[in-house]
Amino acid sequence: MSFPFPPASSSSHPLAPYGWDDDWAAAFSPYAAQGLVPGRVVRVDRGRCDVVTAVGTVRADTAFVVPRDPMRIVCTGDWAALDADGDPRFVRTLLPRRTAFVRSTSSQRSEGQVLATNIDHIALCVSLAVELDLGRLERFLALAMSSSSGAALLGEGLGAGDRAPQPIVLLTKADLVPDAVTLSHLVQDVEAVAPGVQVLPVSSTTGEGLDVFAAVVSGGTSVLLGVSGAGKSTLANTLLGLDVMEVRAARDVDGKGRHTTTTRNLLVLPHGGVLIDTPGLRGVGLYDAEAGVGQVFSEIEELAADCRFHDCAHEAEPGCAVRGALADGSLPERRFDSYRKLLRENQRIAARTDARLRSEIRKDWKRKGAEGRAALEVKRGRTR
Repeated sequence: MSFPFPPASSSSHPLAPYGWDDDWAAAFSPYAAQGLVPGRVVRVDRGRCDVVTAVGTVRADTAFVVPRDPMRIVCTGDWAALDADGDPRFVRTLLPRRTAFVRSTSSQRSEGQVLATNIDHIALCVSLAVELDLGRLERFLALAMSSSSGAALLGEGLGAGDRAPQPIVLLTKADLVPDAVTLSHLVQDVEAVAPGVQVLPVSSTTGEGLDVFAAVVSGGTSVLLGVSGAGKSTLANTLLGLDVMEVRAARDVDGKGRHTTTTRNLLVLPHGGVLIDTPGLRGVGLYDAEAGVGQVFSEIEELAADCRFHDCAHEAEPGCAVRGALADGSLPERRFDSYRKLLRENQRIAARTDARLRSEIRKDWKRKGAEGRAALEVKRGRTR
């Protein structure tokens, strides 16, 4: 298919199509003086990575890049300084990351897993072949809106104007929706839980919405995120105009795929921009996402500001604006439950490494326990 805009203009630097700019050149200058060469990581696999350099793609070893720190290991999207030659070649260091999409690992050590770095757009792919899971989308959005802090987690500045990556929700497989009215209602449902985020129905079969999305991603690095079967690899192939990523059919019964993509791959688009395709995500644990939760549920945060008490728990306190909105139906119960669930999860994860927060949580549990026992005693006294 063709897109209604010309290919991106060429630059004299061979790495310009991969996102190299003056800011990266300035950050790399100390390493250039050491005889190292720059490159962008396009794929990572078992302690080795593929890095595109000015002379082509090379295979490099990552042993020197803090392999035991899950937040500092080499990731697809990183800019690296590596040996000019040698066999094997080594990545010696990574340039400070501008942004990073980070989720919590499944371990109990409160570790984060970096899924993609130095990204400008986060495309959350949601399949319309199955029923919408708004709670899962809210979780993805909370992480996406917190992704700018991924660099801060490493003590690094964002740089390049402190640009945070912009999320966009792609409603894939739009051709499977029976009519335009139904599609419009689905878009409205998603827009209601994604304040300020562009929601775009797309179809790799009919081409619907792809010209708009191609225009968005032509201006930087974008990452495709979503569960298996959401159509990420098919979308990547359509934008590339080639069958680069292997795809498989999703199951009809639940729309789930079979993790066709097993590694994160960085791909240069023919009309400008860089795309990172990722494996389907079975689970997405929150990691340092309090700010993102607040943005996703901004209407609840605004209501909470009108509560009578500044530390209102929105349970039974008098003058609670949130409870009032729940009572009159202007705030859906599902939305509020999702908000509290994500806040509690994020707090639990943060408490694993924050002794003061753990102490505050224990004190809150004891207070609520004492209040519950007192209420029970009053009730028993009334029944005697």
